[in-house]
Amino acid sequence: MALRAPPSTRSHERLGGGGGAAGTRGPHALHGSRGVHALVAGGRPMRAVVMQQPRRMAVCARAAEPAAPASTTGLEMNPLGKSGLLVTDVCMGTMTFGEQNTEKEAHDILSCAADFGVNFIDTAEIYPVAPRAETSGSCSAMVGSWLAGRRRQDFVVASKVAGRSSGLSWIPPLRGDPPTAPESSPRVDAKSIIAACEGELRRLRTDYLDLFQIHWPDRYVPLFGKFQYRPEEQAKLAGAISFQEQVDAMGTLIRDGKIRAWGLSNETAYGVMSFTAASFAMGVPPPVTIQNHYSLLQRTFEGDLAETCLSLGVGLLPWSPLAGGSLTGKYLQHDGAAPQGSRFDLFGSRYERFNSPRVRAAVAKYARIAKDAGITPEQLALGWCRSRWFIPSTIIGATSVEQL
Repeated sequence: MALRAPPSTRSHERLGGGGGAAGTRGPHALHGSRGVHALVAGGRPMRAVVMQQPRRMAVCARAAEPAAPASTTGLEMNPLGKSGLLVTDVCMGTMTFGEQNTEKEAHDILSCAADFGVNFIDTAEIYPVAPRAETSGSCSAMVGSWLAGRRRQDFVVASKVAGRSSGLSWIPPLRGDPPTAPESSPRVDAKSIIAACEGELRRLRTDYLDLFQIHWPDRYVPLFGKFQYRPEEQAKLAGAISFQEQVDAMGTLIRDGKIRAWGLSNETAYGVMSFTAASFAMGVPPPVTIQNHYSLLQRTFEGDLAETCLSLGVGLLPWSPLAGGSLTGKYLQHDGAAPQGSRFDLFGSRYERFNSPRVRAAVAKYARIAKDAGITPEQLALGWCRSRWFIPSTIIGATSVEQL
């Protein structure tokens, strides 16, 4: 399916504020106007940075689309790649549910997001983070117990199958009910993709996923702060699952009605092209999204991946747009020392790349830019993502309603 060039105006549906509780302006409500983002604090709008009108990729939408939220507070609806699905430009990330958040807290956060019109929720079979045997899967179970009290068609629900790992051996058994499979290192073969999807369907209490993503590749790819490709590392991971086998499994799930669309995560331009080529050759709908790290501190997507994804109609769903929280500026006050209970405090070694002296120096400059513009560092960082033409929705996270 050929794509037109990005139009000069947004190719999405605009949703205005409505009546009722969901449309009520309240403290910390994020809302926007055409090219303008503002934060309402205590009922007083705070002027935020004015950005050039971003452009979106044109898509062909199919008739069967989820119902739009009853009302919003300035959120915008964008096409999710070429899936025909429409999503709010904010996606509620959930990776803290089950580790930093209890089920009640998770439900409160989801309800708050829904009240402001958010219709897009992202989870994964390995969540919460940091993954461990005692908690893996509990995040999706909490989302599922919340969804059980809602109209399923009002939400676009995304999840992920774990990529290849020498650890996480408890993941394959968790896919069964009861968990009978022996512990083994996760792979992205057809059997694992289908089993992971079925496990998530059970935990989420739904009979279909709107979007199912491959969390990270089965083959070697530099990941999570590493950028240089090293052939010797690929040699250590011989026998990668073929693109064709993974595509075939996604095609099976689509034909069986278990997923509506599929996507990639932590992928490269080579991977996006290879998965898409295999899809075309096999008559399977191609991937529609890629979930990679993107923020003011990590902009490598803007090169070859942006060109590739534009050409193929693949939208970027950026994870960690606040760079693990560093772009809020909260770590500057303590020269990098982590406040008690923060992500850097709880999982310090996992997020070292977001808290180096070089990062803090960049964050300090961004904080000054935000101050000069009369906005918060968070608004600057999230507004930046919201203004990019290749991003249909930005994944955000919160550990409290107040933070959200």
